Amino acid sequence: MKQETGFSKGLPILFVGILVGIWELLVRWTHTPLYILPSPSKVLIRFVSDLPTLVQHAKVTLLETILGLVLATALAFVIAIFMDVCPTLRKALYPILIATQTIPVIVLAPIFIIYLGFGLAPKVLTVVLMCFFPITIPFADALAEQDSRRENLLRSMGAPRWKLYTLVKIPGSLPAFFSGLKLAATYSISGAVVGEWLSSNSGLGYYMLRVKNGYMLDKVFASVLMVALLSFLMTMVVTLLAQRMIKPPRRKRRKLS
Repeated sequence: MKQETGFSKGLPILFVGILVGIWELLVRWTHTPLYILPSPSKVLIRFVSDLPTLVQHAKVTLLETILGLVLATALAFVIAIFMDVCPTLRKALYPILIATQTIPVIVLAPIFIIYLGFGLAPKVLTVVLMCFFPITIPFADALAEQDSRRENLLRSMGAPRWKLYTLVKIPGSLPAFFSGLKLAATYSISGAVVGEWLSSNSGLGYYMLRVKNGYMLDKVFASVLMVALLSFLMTMVVTLLAQRMIKPPRRKRRKLS
């Protein structure tokens, strides 16, 4: 495999920089009013000036996100293993899990508010529903596709079923598990924000609605920037955790003749 050069790694940053530069030039050239489209420089200035307020709301959103993501991860881990242990359960649940993705979470959020109130619970549940599916399906598929020869070897040695999972299935499925977890981490902040749009008196979603109603688009874009930074932070945390948990395959040393 070819190794990426420093230039190829920096291409996404360069591309984003070009887009932001074009955005800045167009706003300045057309003299677009602030209430229609703020320039990136004004968004950045507003982000820095409103940073204390944004941080206070971000703490609320981050708490909802972490609780929801942890619950979704634990639930997905357990259900995926049960689906692998019991093929009948897999056949029953798998189509239902696929079908649930046809229903937007934002449609269900008002129902959560009716039964759970306006507190923390509906926001956490929204995050759980947005993160559960991306973790469960890849992990369940990876468990089902593990090397049967290693399993048969352990069975022939009299190993119990839980040994098969701790020694073969779960370690071999961790790349798929963390791949789904990375995807869920990017959704998690958005899930919390969606819940805050519908019922909240704090959080980035609440703050975005408040400043949007005042046509303060520079503050709206500053809030979006904070959401993007939190999503990036969540993804980086999961990536670092995956690097610690997944051991790279050992390379066989070639014997010198």
